[in-house]
Amino acid sequence: MTPALRVRLAEAAAAVGARVPFDPTIGIVLGSGLGALAGEIAAAGTVPYADIPHFPRSTVAGHAGRLVLGTLSGKRVAALQGRAHFYEGYAMHEVVFPVRVLWALGCRTLIVSNAAGGLNPAFAAGDLMILTDHLNFQGTNPLIGLNDESLGPRFPDLGRPYDPDFVALARSAAAAEAMPIREGVYVAVTGPSYETHAELRMMRGVGGDAVGMSTAPEVIAARHLGMRVLGLSAIANVATGDQTTTVTHEEVLAASKALEPRFVRLVRRIVGELP
Repeated sequence: MTPALRVRLAEAAAAVGARVPFDPTIGIVLGSGLGALAGEIAAAGTVPYADIPHFPRSTVAGHAGRLVLGTLSGKRVAALQGRAHFYEGYAMHEVVFPVRVLWALGCRTLIVSNAAGGLNPAFAAGDLMILTDHLNFQGTNPLIGLNDESLGPRFPDLGRPYDPDFVALARSAAAAEAMPIREGVYVAVTGPSYETHAELRMMRGVGGDAVGMSTAPEVIAARHLGMRVLGLSAIANVATGDQTTTVTHEEVLAASKALEPRFVRLVRRIVGELP
């Protein structure tokens, strides 16, 4: 992170703090169609992205575009209700800027969520998946460029991007809620076009269980900063490469909305049990 970027980060965090004096410890990124969790937060205040200096604006349906700060299950959280994507034309450092702001506000734990297509033939639309790892097929990395050693190392280890203790916690939380849960590897692609069947079969063949157009850059940036990360995917459609149906963004949003109550229940319990 360059000195100029650090200045922008400090300006953004100061603007949020002036608007809503609050010290969150857990950051949450709410993906497509999963924004209802924000309504469960006992809000100390909300800040539209448009009012945060240097913040990217989400242009995609299903992303409200506001930061919600408050308490959830007794913990102090800051939730990004919507995200920016690489396919919207943003540079990678802009895509991950909101996660860096969460860190600047005091968050040292990150829960990141997304809507994804199920590559694994055992998965079905409506499943929830805990991310155990990811494949970054976006062709770039948010850490490219000058590095500020005061924020993170030049070569951070991504061997375990998703905290194993948090994976185990999410697994036990799902069991406590009597909720079936999947686990697997998320494949991050650029989009915005949905993948060809050959691409889906290839991604499935190299170990992918779900595919989407986000998450990996945010997780890389978070791990660079030393944040502990939990990832959750809402499986919105079948994407094995063998299906005969087409997929639309409207259908993805509808499927995410349908499983939102389960997602909310699960995250509420996870947040309550996080250290």
